[in-house]
Amino acid sequence: MIHRPRASLTALITALLLALLAAGCTGGGDAEPESESSSPSGRGAGAKVLAVKIDNVGPARPQTGLDRADVVYVEQVEAGLSRLLAVYSSEVPPVIGPVRSARETDLELLRQFDRPVLAFSGAQSRLLPAIEQAPLHAVPPSVAPRAYFRGAERPAPHNLYLRAERIPYVAPGSQAVEALGLRFGPAPSGGSAEESRTVRFPSARTTFTWSAERERWLIAMDGSPARTSEGERLGAATVIVQEVTVRPSSFGDRSGNNTPFTETVGSGTAQVLRDGRTYEARWSRPAADADTRFTTPDGQRIDLAEGPLWIVYEAR
Repeated sequence: MIHRPRASLTALITALLLALLAAGCTGGGDAEPESESSSPSGRGAGAKVLAVKIDNVGPARPQTGLDRADVVYVEQVEAGLSRLLAVYSSEVPPVIGPVRSARETDLELLRQFDRPVLAFSGAQSRLLPAIEQAPLHAVPPSVAPRAYFRGAERPAPHNLYLRAERIPYVAPGSQAVEALGLRFGPAPSGGSAEESRTVRFPSARTTFTWSAERERWLIAMDGSPARTSEGERLGAATVIVQEVTVRPSSFGDRSGNNTPFTETVGSGTAQVLRDGRTYEARWSRPAADADTRFTTPDGQRIDLAEGPLWIVYEAR
């Protein structure tokens, strides 16, 4: 009998410790106040957008916070797989991920924005000098370790998440498409009815199927419906399939696969999907620090349907 109070106290302490550990491993709770030295003070505080590199293989799905992005880019990476670059400006969810590593393609792509904040898990050592010299605010775990955590539900490397409130970025409330020089507006005349469009990479495919009820292109990845972490379907108001040159780079992964480089400077053809229709388009970006313009074949600017924009880079 005299030992029961001690056992009960031990059990209580153990339960409290487990609760504290669980709170530290999830993204739902409030973060404790940050000290001056716990985050990169001042870095990126005035940036217009936050860009996050997000995993997109099967074990990484469903992603967290992807549905709150203003713009999502779908890029080809090693072994023909896809990876996402999500751009936030109008709002930023408390948790985003899974976060993965940056690529050379991202540096050229992000020059369209005015010194964005880039959150990523890391990069090849040979690429790090280029990231440091790029006109952006890099915030990997090595710079802001308390802004990232590992989720317990998935194995690494598919379980690294960003607590956005712990990096020095405040969403300005404006749409990221505005930073790209794009705008929302009515659809151009013409176009053709489109029920579904699939873009194929060597080892991945992304399908957009029009839902008149939701007024969104519902997204599927590799044949499976893409969902939020809450179980809702992911959707885009506008989809741009941008035909670009995808070529080998001087980088590769540990398995010997070459890292493809997607050329986003130049010009070419595109298809703009909105309101259940497809519009043939031209794209032009004369320099890395210039916006990408999307126009009709006769040169008229193409506006976007209001809502999330997904841009898929299709190899031509």
